[in-house]
Amino acid sequence: MKIKKFGAALILLFGLVQSIQAQSLIEPLLTIKPGASHGPYVALTLDACMGKTDERILQALIENHIRATIFVTARWLKYNAKAVEQIKAHPDLFEVEDHGAMHRPAVDVPMSVFGLAAAGSPQAVHDEVIGGADAIVKTFGHQPRWFRGATGQYTSSSLKLIQNMNLKIAGYSILGDGGASFSTQKSAWTIAKAKDGDVIVAHMNQPNKPAGLGVIEGILKLKAAGFIFLRLEDGV
Repeated sequence: MKIKKFGAALILLFGLVQSIQAQSLIEPLLTIKPGASHGPYVALTLDACMGKTDERILQALIENHIRATIFVTARWLKYNAKAVEQIKAHPDLFEVEDHGAMHRPAVDVPMSVFGLAAAGSPQAVHDEVIGGADAIVKTFGHQPRWFRGATGQYTSSSLKLIQNMNLKIAGYSILGDGGASFSTQKSAWTIAKAKDGDVIVAHMNQPNKPAGLGVIEGILKLKAAGFIFLRLEDGV
């Protein structure tokens, strides 16, 4: 009986430690310079985490000449050759940046972040960042300048580690599709309410989710309202 109580206490303590760690995570805010008389400006950023490609979004961007920054993982690049070729064919539209090697949160302590096991140590964060960067160099021929970790959450120490690798941290000001969990209507409404200088994050690796249609609808509403889409390299 005492053993059971001790085990339960350990589980409770572990949960408390994780809760404290989670509260200390940082979700960086990022905006771009407002367009003012030239704008309004907005930066569309799309995460390609793992799995497949939402061709609905990619084709809508190409057909409507919408510029975007795409954050890719090495894992996604490995299985999406067709989409990679389409991105390569439109260098005027797409900027490709680092989303990591295996889509592990860039958190340097052992914990779970939104159900994903964190990298868990400084070395593992380093490997996650470098693995993504190396894949971009191999596939696209350039060194990334920006990094966004899985979940967009960091510790203060992991942020410093990444910045010391000469990478800028890609935060955002609008979570456009809730990690592709929003409904079509909610995604469209959330993106369409963007203001001059906002940085939107959405996902382009969930072709079977209704959120993708909302991402397109929201983007096209912004375009119709006169917004100018910038890549991060253009606006920060």
